[in-house]
Amino acid sequence: MAVYKEEKKNTWRVVYRFVDWTGEKKQTQKRGFKTRREAVAWEHEQMNKAKADLEMTFASFADQYEQDVQPRLKENTWETKENILRTKLLPYFGKLKMCSITAQQIRTWQNELINFRDEEGQPYSPVYLKTIHNQLSAIFNHAVRYYNLQDNPCVKAGSMGKKKNREMLFWTKDEYLKFAEIMMDKPLVYYAFEMLYWCGIREGELFALTPADFDFEKGTVTINKSYQRIRGEDKITPPKTEKSNRTITMPQFLVDEMRDCIKLIYGIEPDQRIFIISKSALHREMERGSKEAGVKRIRIHDLRHSAISLLIDMGFSATAIADRVGHESIDITYNYAHLFPSRQTEMADKLNIERGA
Repeated sequence: MAVYKEEKKNTWRVVYRFVDWTGEKKQTQKRGFKTRREAVAWEHEQMNKAKADLEMTFASFADQYEQDVQPRLKENTWETKENILRTKLLPYFGKLKMCSITAQQIRTWQNELINFRDEEGQPYSPVYLKTIHNQLSAIFNHAVRYYNLQDNPCVKAGSMGKKKNREMLFWTKDEYLKFAEIMMDKPLVYYAFEMLYWCGIREGELFALTPADFDFEKGTVTINKSYQRIRGEDKITPPKTEKSNRTITMPQFLVDEMRDCIKLIYGIEPDQRIFIISKSALHREMERGSKEAGVKRIRIHDLRHSAISLLIDMGFSATAIADRVGHESIDITYNYAHLFPSRQTEMADKLNIERGA
């Protein structure tokens, strides 16, 4: 590297020469430094990055983390990580050296976030706090695993927030049927909710569905993609996990309904999306339907909980349910078992009879 004075502009320029991972020699430069000290500091930082020296700043390591991790993630997943990195981590840790960030500094940062209140006096949710902390910890874990950082200071500092924000809500079949009856005044919305409830698919999977995904002779729907709205653009991405690629056998009434649904959409092509509905519009319909049906308000995603809980109550195994809804592990499916506490009473009654009481 070399530092030069640009007399005409009275600024400093750094020429940076390096060997990339393929062994090819390359050169880049950066202009506009007001002082030689700033130019030399930038030069030193690039040398640290080139050597993967954790004397580099957190901001520099964040750049390296992006290069390492982003190509392996879905676009919307990286966007979430990048937003947290840019707004919650870099402002606090950006200028600190990776190797010198302490557990105490992390706890001070945690306390600032815990005590934060917005203009309406509302704090960050416990789940959001947990998400932010997890992202910081992921960066340090990356440094430990691949760049020889001795340990992750987040472990010593301890976490903040909590994993679950509230109790998992669900509708019974009777509650859903009351809601669905209200939705019949808007056919496309009604069919959307039918797919969400009876197939237990995710919202993004619903919005990605096309006529080509349905085989009405076999009575199946194939889930192999997901819809996302990223930076104002419609994006079709792979499903959430590898196990999310699946073919679901539909009940006959749903086969008939979806055949009718597609007939409603004039001129639709096999590869065109069926449910051209905004997420906000679907949420508004959820609010309206809940109120008019007199059932408790749940989230769109809680329809998936409801579908899984119904299958559990019907006696299907966790393995069979996991295959249908695309859970990566049956352990996730077991998390839903508590949603039918009446089963405990039923078990106790049967044990009572078995004993002969």
